[in-house]
Amino acid sequence: MVMGKLVFAQIMEHLPLTTFRRCVARYGGEHKVKTFSCLDQYLYHESLRDIEACLGAQAGKLYHMGIRSSGARNTLANAVRDWLVYADLAQSLIEIARRLYAGEPFGVDLKDTVYALDASTIDLCLSVFPWAPFRSTKAAIKLHTLLDLRGNIPTFLHISDGKLHDVNVLDLLVPEPGAFYVMDRGYIDFERLHCLHEAGSFFVTRAKSDLNAQLRYSHPVDRSTGLICDQTVVLTGFYSRQDFDTPLRRIRFRDPETDKRLVFLTNNFTLPAITITALYRCRWQVELFFKWIKQHLRIKVVFGTSENAVKSQIWIAVSVYVLVAIVKKRLNLSASLYEMLQILSLTMFERMPLNQLLAKMNADRGIEVSVNQLNLFD
Repeated sequence: MVMGKLVFAQIMEHLPLTTFRRCVARYGGEHKVKTFSCLDQYLYHESLRDIEACLGAQAGKLYHMGIRSSGARNTLANAVRDWLVYADLAQSLIEIARRLYAGEPFGVDLKDTVYALDASTIDLCLSVFPWAPFRSTKAAIKLHTLLDLRGNIPTFLHISDGKLHDVNVLDLLVPEPGAFYVMDRGYIDFERLHCLHEAGSFFVTRAKSDLNAQLRYSHPVDRSTGLICDQTVVLTGFYSRQDFDTPLRRIRFRDPETDKRLVFLTNNFTLPAITITALYRCRWQVELFFKWIKQHLRIKVVFGTSENAVKSQIWIAVSVYVLVAIVKKRLNLSASLYEMLQILSLTMFERMPLNQLLAKMNADRGIEVSVNQLNLFD
């Protein structure tokens, strides 16, 4: 029964507390802790001053939200607990979410697993965050994310300083045979791509303008779909030919919306050419994930300045994202993740069943999502 329960408490019912306690015990997260537990830290997600003010005003409801102690700003900012507590929790939630979304469609009629790989940079102040060097006068961290397009669930996330090049993350991935990895031109390294090929995985990426390749075969295409050509090529560059000595598929496509001509490279010769172009279009979902994380979980406002504090906040943000996705699927809600977070941020202290709350807000058109949202990423 959810009647009389706060919306916040209803969301937290989907958090596997037994798993969370195991993560805390594994890393000694509550060693010498008297009042402010790891769970209490997890339940805070806004800016420090907002947390202190809002929870102070709602002190009588904290117990019903599952919060046993209200932390001061200094307590939150210290964030001495090992960030691996929250990373392990996020991985457990990811496993739950992927099982729930295993049969979810994502816009392309394909049974195989499809991942979108990308990275996003969060700028920081070099004098405050010297452990995250980026440029001579600027610090930054990078979020390298592998997104399962079925449900848009992040299955792999690596946090590095701003200097780590995107392509190096391919060394950290364990290729999944039969899966598709969709990525932009920043990940073109033919030696690393050949490792994916040898593992039985497929990749889809855009070709660089200076690609040296020789045509072997040209296959017929339906030009009314925007396709220009579908070719089998071999690399002719001195180093690229040594790194990837097997044929590749090159597809030229004219985007009917922007009239831009795009060139795609893949090692898959089975799927129709138009399906390959559709797969690359789905890569945009990882950009939406970064936007959601940055704007609505407020990573740009960090609680502490240490590496441990920043990583803790990011992993808590990721786990909240996945937790909302789990709630959405379990309750069979039609609202998008963006809409759900907007609604929940305004109604955490309300006493109403979640499905009724979201249905009412949609009926009242309380949330308007602009289709003209500007692009935050290049």
